[in-house]
Amino acid sequence: MAAHARSDDSVWRFLGTVLSWSLLAVILALGVVVIAVPKLAGAMPLTVLTSSMKPGLPPGTLLVVKPVATEDIKIGDVITYQIHSGVPGVISHRVTGITLGPDGTRSFVLKGDNNSAADAEPVIGPQVQGRLWYSVPFLGYANTLATGTDREWIVRGGGVLLLGYALALIGKDILSRRRQSSGRRTAQAE
Repeated sequence: MAAHARSDDSVWRFLGTVLSWSLLAVILALGVVVIAVPKLAGAMPLTVLTSSMKPGLPPGTLLVVKPVATEDIKIGDVITYQIHSGVPGVISHRVTGITLGPDGTRSFVLKGDNNSAADAEPVIGPQVQGRLWYSVPFLGYANTLATGTDREWIVRGGGVLLLGYALALIGKDILSRRRQSSGRRTAQAE
């Protein structure tokens, strides 16, 4: 009977360990997708706040926007642009038309996928912040919780917590193995 109880405990312990490591792996992967990859690529994470790009990019979607030369923008691309050049507010919409001015400069006609009409003003090159590189549904909500220096502290704190969690799991596993090993030695000595 005691051997059966120990067997059940070891199964639950194993499942708990697998679940813990899996959770840690998912959290680390999300951190890479949301923080590390954009930072290394010079990209910018943004959050969809309105329903103008539904159904493909609903509110709460994390957008990762990478700088792009205006010559490389094509019809169908989703780009992020400043509403007014030099002012922080941005919009991410799909390019539906491209026009060339008399001097050869390009301007873009944009429209939200869920909007009935194109944006009121064409967008010029200096307003373009980048093109959509990838998006992750729902992760934008987490992105909006912290900005600027708050985000930096949260990222560092989260990293320390994850490292501590990993070390605790490793320590727990080492202690468990030592106990099992000393238990076997005691049983053999008797």
